[in-house]
Amino acid sequence: MKVIVSGQHIDVGDSLRSHIQDHVEKHVSKYFENAISSSVILTMEKPHYIRTDVLVNEGTGKKVLVKSTAHDSDPYRSFDNALVKLENQMRKHKDRLKHHQRVNPGKLAFIEAKKYVISPSNDTEDHGSSPAIIAEKMTSIEELTVGDAVMKMDLMDATTYLFVNSGTKRLNVLYYRKDGNIAWIEVPPIA
Repeated sequence: MKVIVSGQHIDVGDSLRSHIQDHVEKHVSKYFENAISSSVILTMEKPHYIRTDVLVNEGTGKKVLVKSTAHDSDPYRSFDNALVKLENQMRKHKDRLKHHQRVNPGKLAFIEAKKYVISPSNDTEDHGSSPAIIAEKMTSIEELTVGDAVMKMDLMDATTYLFVNSGTKRLNVLYYRKDGNIAWIEVPPIA
C-alpha cells in the first residue's frame, strides 16, 4: 500500500513521516488487505495547533473511502488520534460487511451529476445574484439501501450524504442532527 504523507504550513520530518507510514500500514492492513493507498495531511491551522486528515482507499473497486480528522497541538498526538478514529471506522465497516445480508445485491446503479464548490463569500454584487463557482467536477450518486448509505456516510466522516434509495428509487439525503441522531429525507418523484 502506498502511504503519502504531506504537510501544509508544517515541515513533516523523517521521524514523523516514518511513524505515520509504519502505523498506517499496520492498522489499515489489519482491516483492508487490498488497500491501494492512504493519504495523510498535517495542516498547521493556528500557531501550535495541527489538524491531521487521513484518507484510505479501501481497494475493492466499490469506491469506499475512509476518512478521519483530529486536532492537537502535538503532531504525533494529532495523527494518533486521527488513526484511532480511522481504526474505529474500519472496524465498524468490516463488522457491518460481515453481518450485513443484501436482499438483492444486483448491479449498483449510479446517476451522473455535477458537483460544484462555491465561494463562501456573501459578495454577490460582482456575480449577479449567484455566488462565485470556484470548482466543478463530475461525480456519481449511488443507488444504495439506507443502511449502506449510513455506512458510507460514516466511512467518509461526512455530515450529509445524497443517494438513490434502492427500495424506492428516489433521491434521499442523510444527515446528522445536532442531537447526534441521523435524519433522512426522501424526495418525492418530480412530475
